[in-house]
Amino acid sequence: MIPYYIFTGGPGSGKSSVLEALALKGYTTVPEVGRAIIKQQMQQGGEALPWLNKQLFFEQMFTQSLADYHKQPKETLTFFDRGLLDSIGYATLEELDIFPYHFDGARETAYAPLVFIFPPWEAIYQNDTERKQDFQLAQQTYEVMQITYKKMGYQLLEVPLTSIEKRVEFILHTLDINR
Repeated sequence: MIPYYIFTGGPGSGKSSVLEALALKGYTTVPEVGRAIIKQQMQQGGEALPWLNKQLFFEQMFTQSLADYHKQPKETLTFFDRGLLDSIGYATLEELDIFPYHFDGARETAYAPLVFIFPPWEAIYQNDTERKQDFQLAQQTYEVMQITYKKMGYQLLEVPLTSIEKRVEFILHTLDINR
């Protein structure tokens, strides 16, 4: 089994903060592609933005997620801030076109069967220049990610609503990792 673990859920649920804490502990992490694409597109005046061209944004997220997956060493424990299926979940939520090659790509990527899902948490939810969704859409995203990952055979484990440190401990304890 390739030791790639996905963090999924709605936006603003603390995934990136936990990922940053794991990186500080020396773990290999892969940041969320959606935010990177939004920043890049805004700097370049591009249209692959969720508020301009959702289909193009989806395609770019899918392509970048696939590239990020293939860049990682297969024997290294790696935590991903969203996986390939998150782009498919996004397309489902937004009622975009999803083609067979999207599902083929998702089936060909081997993540660990256990996925850490971060529930919506209104107390920490914030909008910013890349995150324009309201909290209700964050909740809907969480629900779609649950359905999408379960449909593809993944086991979801909800990360408790607690401090970053305790969330990191929960994840490492679940994986039986001491570092």
